[in-house]
Amino acid sequence: MSSRTPTLLRLCALATAAAPLLAALPAAAQRGGDPTVNQLIDQLRPGTGTRGIRVPSEPAPASPTPAATPAAAPRPAAPTPPAGTASLQVQFATGSATLTPAAERTLDTLGRALTSSDLTAYRFRIEGHTDTVGSTESNQALSERRATAVRNYLMQRFGVTASRLEAIGLGESQPAVPTADETPDARNRRVQIVNLGG
Repeated sequence: MSSRTPTLLRLCALATAAAPLLAALPAAAQRGGDPTVNQLIDQLRPGTGTRGIRVPSEPAPASPTPAATPAAAPRPAAPTPPAGTASLQVQFATGSATLTPAAERTLDTLGRALTSSDLTAYRFRIEGHTDTVGSTESNQALSERRATAVRNYLMQRFGVTASRLEAIGLGESQPAVPTADETPDARNRRVQIVNLGG
């Protein structure tokens, strides 16, 4: 037996033990952009954050653009979010307000933050946003349904009371990134959670 054999055997044992951890790396890396419960608590406290909850999703099916609307005219950017606003990635199915399993996992983090003793005294507004693909009317309705889906999930899964959560849809009126009509942009397909105070 060579003097290298024990070393090789140890390396093989380490590689075998590490395999499950290495297999989990891609999934963990994909979730790496989401804040933790403690980060959300810090961001959602009044006066501590300037971020927005982002819910990338597929837009409603495209409708023909009216001839009077210039296709290249970008919309103005949304105002800077106020302090007490947080940022997440939440997925919806194409043209749907149904939460995906990935969305539910992300909202579980938010639910744990909202039910923490640090935030239970506060009320929050859930603002739905879309990109510019589709008609203004369909995007408005879609943003309302998605904000309501987030609100309902937090109420049902975490027992957050209805009086603490207000859901509104803003459609494509306040993009995070200005774009022309019919421009798919995941950064604009989002939901913001804003602390309204006690």
